[in-house]
Amino acid sequence: MTKTLKRRLFLKTAALSSGGLALGFSLPGCAVKPGGPNETDSSSIEDATTSAVSAWLTIDSDGVITIKVPSSEMGQGVHTSLPMIIADELDANWAHVRSKTAPVTAMFVNPLTGGRGTGGSSAVRRWWPSIAKAGAAAREMLLVAASQLWDVPLSELTTSNSEVLHKESNRRASYGALAEAASKLEPPTDPTIKKTSQYTIIGEAKKRLDTPSKVNGAAIFGIDVEVPGMLYATIAASPNFVGTLISMDENAARATKGVQHIVSLPAAAQVAANIQSIVAMPDSVAVVADSYWHAKKGLQALNPQFDDGDVNAVNDASLHNNLMQALNEPGVTVRHDGDIEESFRNASQLLEADFTVPFLAHLTMEPMNCTAHYKKTNGIESLEIWAPTQGESHALNILQRALGLAPDQITLHTTLMGGGFGRRYEADFILQAALISKAVAKPVKMLWSREEDLQHDYYRPASASRFKIGLDKTGLPTAWQNKVVCPSVAQRNFSFAVSKGVDPFSIEGAVNIPYSIPDQLVTLKQQDTHIPVGSWRSVGSSHNGFYVESMMDEIAAAGGQDPFDLRRRLLQHEPRFLKVLDVLEKQSGWQEKPANNRFRGMAIHKSFASIVGEVAEISISETGAIIVHKMTCVVDCGRVVNPRIIESQMEGSMIDGLTAALRGGIHVKNGRVEQANFDTYKLMRLKEVPEMAIHIIENDEAPGGVGEPAVPPSMPALANALYSASGKRVKSLPIEVT
Repeated sequence: MTKTLKRRLFLKTAALSSGGLALGFSLPGCAVKPGGPNETDSSSIEDATTSAVSAWLTIDSDGVITIKVPSSEMGQGVHTSLPMIIADELDANWAHVRSKTAPVTAMFVNPLTGGRGTGGSSAVRRWWPSIAKAGAAAREMLLVAASQLWDVPLSELTTSNSEVLHKESNRRASYGALAEAASKLEPPTDPTIKKTSQYTIIGEAKKRLDTPSKVNGAAIFGIDVEVPGMLYATIAASPNFVGTLISMDENAARATKGVQHIVSLPAAAQVAANIQSIVAMPDSVAVVADSYWHAKKGLQALNPQFDDGDVNAVNDASLHNNLMQALNEPGVTVRHDGDIEESFRNASQLLEADFTVPFLAHLTMEPMNCTAHYKKTNGIESLEIWAPTQGESHALNILQRALGLAPDQITLHTTLMGGGFGRRYEADFILQAALISKAVAKPVKMLWSREEDLQHDYYRPASASRFKIGLDKTGLPTAWQNKVVCPSVAQRNFSFAVSKGVDPFSIEGAVNIPYSIPDQLVTLKQQDTHIPVGSWRSVGSSHNGFYVESMMDEIAAAGGQDPFDLRRRLLQHEPRFLKVLDVLEKQSGWQEKPANNRFRGMAIHKSFASIVGEVAEISISETGAIIVHKMTCVVDCGRVVNPRIIESQMEGSMIDGLTAALRGGIHVKNGRVEQANFDTYKLMRLKEVPEMAIHIIENDEAPGGVGEPAVPPSMPALANALYSASGKRVKSLPIEVT
């Protein structure tokens, strides 16, 4: 075996295995950038500036294989999908595989990003190359161990179902039996990876590894963390996002049973630390008590008051008017193909349309929470964090800058989380917990109320889009002009991605439409408000998918064409799109007349390297309510790891999309969000969820994302079905005004 670890480090690795195989090794292309996540976990074995581990797995003497997963599990199944890749390369018995969240150390920094974080439907896409090598290397080490034990050539050995086999002598040894011997070997630098035809686990509908613990209550979410001696805190922030704390009744709060501390968290402190442009945290105040309930009651007694922040006149109408006005203003050109004006002059027909969508809240089922323990021992400061976070590297960066700590002074533990959708990439709730713990010199679990969670989100941006389309005599579009107006999502957390005033998130799904249209002009006008925005499930495609696919349906109607036929004519150069269209048309029964009083609409969209087509089948009740009877979904996400997980992610995404289309959206009055809970922010209820038929196109293309791509087409599919039913075009969401 090729040497890749110094002997001292290798012995440390072997010692951690407790008689089994503990695999931690460097692989080409896995170097870590200086200043990456700290290295405080006992399983770390490499210097953060010289190497990173692609994966870490242990095999104990009983043959149980534990795989550490370097991505956050928020319900999307990554604690199963990534272990499946490693287990397949290992030729493991899936029944013996377990998974756990990897420590936040340099070993588990993604080699493609140089950081640790989960988002953009990217876990499988980004980690597959590295973790596949981890499984393959472990397999080769076990083979060498058996070869040495039996004194037979490696070429005579095979592996299967967590065993090494020697056909000539009919001998076999379990991985558990070989683990200790294998732990004394050093991993190969370039292990052989399987071909697709050799997979035995990848592509199978395996049950999720995290389900049993979630059913029996053993799973630890952020809200479940318990630390000895901890206190509880809850928080109130300026309801209009920019107001200043002007008064509070400290005496009343301190007189409340269990209340021990009141901690002010002024926005000015973040400004002084030069992080306010990133975290965008308003003036806040926390009450700390011996229980969450007592903290909540204390906060009510405290009754903090904030000034109007000069945004008291901002409301739904003013925000909408500003968006529409911005459509009349010049933007930055992000795509310019051909001569758009000449094409308009030669067009046989011109179509024009404006679309808008509202701000959307994330509303994760588990409200924002974090447990922090700030310590100062013998003058040495340290901070330990337990957080349901999608953005470990981002959080560490913010904590270091805000508290003046070095990387090795912070330990961050990622817990399970009850939903993320991009909200838990933010660091505000983590920073708040850390600051509160430092102020009271004790461990603190900080938990937001549902009202605070809904009214202090980083919302999906409200945006607008204006189209001018030129059609030729056959009804095909020859000129495509699209003006997008949108607040910037990237400028806070991903400022490096903003170039020449263009936020790539704002235009994804608009600047890269797949249709063959000769002349195209796409512009972006950034229209920021005082309302903080962030990544929401499918980000820019969540609004641009609605705009583009609604417009395509309008083009089809204007040209007297079937929506499928129009798209086929414009996608002749896109064979994967054509395949999705063919399967979707067949599986939805598009050519067959729907049941009485039912109507269909379709849409197709590519995001996160996956293509998803959907057909919505609806009816309209006597009272005018929209009833969604069925959603047919076809997805091409490239190489499939676990079809069961893909199906569940398509279903969840479509529910989010349908909710956004039907009744999603926050209302703003006096500069603040009006809704406060699920009674006023309406979500789709269980009884309203339609039948869902998911069809997966299998191929050997590079893997695409599955957590978000079904959101964008669900909204226009529903809107287009409503046009079929009523003859009216949906130009603004939500459809049902609440």
